[in-house]
Parts: sequence; C-alpha cells; structure tokens
Amino acid sequence: MKIYCVGGAVRDELLGRPVSDRDWVVVGATPEEMLERGFLPVGKDFPVFLHPQTKEEYALARTERKTGRGYHGFAFHASPEVTLEEDLARRDLTINAMARDETGRLIDPYGGLEDLRRKVLRHVSPAFAEDPVRILRVARFSARLPDFTLAPETLALMRRMVEEGEVDHLVPERVWQELARGLMEPRPDRMIEVLRACGALARLLPEIDTLFGIPQPPNHHPEIDTGVHVLAALRVAAERALPLPTRFAVLLHDVGKGRTPPELWPHHYGHEARGAALIPSICARLRTPVECRELAVLTAREHGLIHRGPRLRPATRVRVLERCDALRRPERFLQLLDACACDALGRPGLHVDYAPVATLWRDTLEAARSVDAGAIARTCAERSQIPARLHEARVAAVKARERRKENGPVALSSPTAKDA
Repeated sequence: MKIYCVGGAVRDELLGRPVSDRDWVVVGATPEEMLERGFLPVGKDFPVFLHPQTKEEYALARTERKTGRGYHGFAFHASPEVTLEEDLARRDLTINAMARDETGRLIDPYGGLEDLRRKVLRHVSPAFAEDPVRILRVARFSARLPDFTLAPETLALMRRMVEEGEVDHLVPERVWQELARGLMEPRPDRMIEVLRACGALARLLPEIDTLFGIPQPPNHHPEIDTGVHVLAALRVAAERALPLPTRFAVLLHDVGKGRTPPELWPHHYGHEARGAALIPSICARLRTPVECRELAVLTAREHGLIHRGPRLRPATRVRVLERCDALRRPERFLQLLDACACDALGRPGLHVDYAPVATLWRDTLEAARSVDAGAIARTCAERSQIPARLHEARVAAVKARERRKENGPVALSSPTAKDA
C-alpha cells in the first residue's frame, strides 16, 4: 500500500496558497484492507474512505470508462493493480494531476508543474471530453486563477463537447454547485467569459448570453454593451467581497434588457419588470436557493428606482421599502443596496459616487423602522385603517429626520454672567 497527496492541495502548495484540506489516493490496497485499518467507507460509486482521526478523504486508485451521456455515465474500476499514473490520467487539468509521496517527492507525469509556471489551464488527456462537468470546472478555475490563460486546444475541446450536446445532460444541482462556487471566486466574470467562449453559456444561461451585443445609452453606459456591463458589475461585487445571493443578483439584474425589442435600442424602458418576470424560471431551472432567487427578483425589479432615490419624494421611498418588505427584512434590503451599487459602479469610463444614494436609503429605512407599529395599530378603530396610518407615520418620520439633517446641530451659546 502506498499513499499519495493529490490534486488541489499539491497545486495550491506549489502556488504558495493556503491549503485548507487534502485529498489522498491509495495505491495497492483493497477495500477490505482499508476497513481493517479503521477507515470509514463513504463512497457510493467507488471506494472512498475517511481517515479515522483526520477525517480526510482517501480514495483507492481507480480508472473510469464512459458508458453514457452526462455526468453519471461512467463505470469505475478500482483495484490494487491500478497505478498512480493511471489514476491521475483521469483528472481534468494538468495542474490538478500532480501528487506527492510520503517523502514529499513530486510526481508529475503530465506536465502540471510547467503549466503552473506558464500559467496555463490545459486538459490532461482526451478523456476530458467524457465528463461535461469539467467545462464548468475549467470556467471556475479561470475565475479562481484569473492570470492563467486557457490552452487553445482545451477551449477547442470544450467547444466540441458543447456542440455534441454533452452540456445538455448536466443535472441542475451540479450546474448550480459549480456556478455558485465560481461566483464566489476572485474574478467571477472570467467564469462567464469562458462559458461564453466555448458556447456553454448559451445552453446553461441563455438569458445572460443574449445580453452581449445589446447596446445601452452611451451617456449612462460608456461601455455600451449590456453583457460587458454585467461582467464589470460582477467584478465590483467580487472586489467588495459580497455574499453569493448579492453576486447572483448582480449577474441577473439586467436580464430584462435581453427582451427589449431591437427597434427601441439603445433604450430599455420597462426592463426591470421584464427581468423580474424572467428570473423565477431561471432559478427553477438551476434550482437555486430561495434567498438567491428572492434577492435577484428584488434587484431586477427595483434597481431603477433605487438609483433614482435622491429624486423621489419621501412617500415614494417609503412605498418602495414597504413593497420590498424592508421593514421586516432590513438585511435583505441592505443586500439590495449593495447589488445596486455594483450596477452603478460597473460602468467602465464613468465615475460614479454611489455613497450618497446608499446613505439616503439607509437613513430612510432607519427612520421608517423607528415608527412603533403596535402603538399605531392600537389607535385604529378598524384593522383596515392600519396600513394607511402606518404609511403616514413612516413618511412623517422620514421627513422629520431629513429636516433635522438639513438644519444640522443647534449651536449652543456661551453662558452669560447671569447664567453663571
């Protein structure tokens, strides 16, 4: 029995990145031997075990054979005769197909170290084409390692896989898993670019793919292209280290522009409502978490009004808060403001100071939430009167707060001799 550290831990160590967990491959062992040593079985399709102390994964060396379409169309073979090189050959990229033995010696049969030095993402073998999930993984690694380039032959292979329909057989849960992980990488826009370059974006997120080439008014969007704007806004979201629901909302905030009739270009009147109507079906297709769907719908529907906040009357702003359920869910409304800030700042060539807009909405929310809803309700003779009375009280609170801000602090005069 020989044990090797493999994959991401070896890659990240060579890149000088922190290693959070390690995966291990065991060569020359049987499942029975692993159980005798106290390892706990967890693999369903092939023998994978948890170390009894560290709980790290140890997989028996294996080979695989394509038996059908999609992610699940594989037969796996694990036996003591399978070599380390055969196990590494089934991996996706050369930089993920390296190993270290128990002495620390690097085993690199497919040139992963050289590709690390050259900053290239390259597939290990033609077997890459057998697993469509690898298209998503390469796109995700492009987002994690944005200074790496994709080898032309790997991009060509990915395009051929898309043309042959492999991507169409991916299960929604795995698509969302890889998309979500890619959105949380340092450059999620690179993931979208790679998916678009190989044709997979048109299959997986056609609503985003169609945005490229759609013009916007240059006075508001110097970048003009809607798709380019979405990627720039996504970069801002990553730079601000925003959570997944906010990044997903930024990705989808302008999908309604893809449904604007071309004769109306570059204007997109009503794209907010069109986008909000599209997003539930996108989320159902991807099976996204509820919080991602809700924030994405909210952002698509409201971002235009949020941007116009300084030009809206207090009563209108309070109605926006009520429509967004911001009084009960203020944290989600603050996420909406973050997404809108990314939209405003994601306009290359246009300097925007969004802080005053965000501050105005936060102040409005704070003032509206200061109203004692229970006290208002107790003054109403009928329950039907409560919503209108609450709205009036919230508007009054917002106006009062704004008057105080306009007047500023009252200067205190120095005491006179009589006062002293």
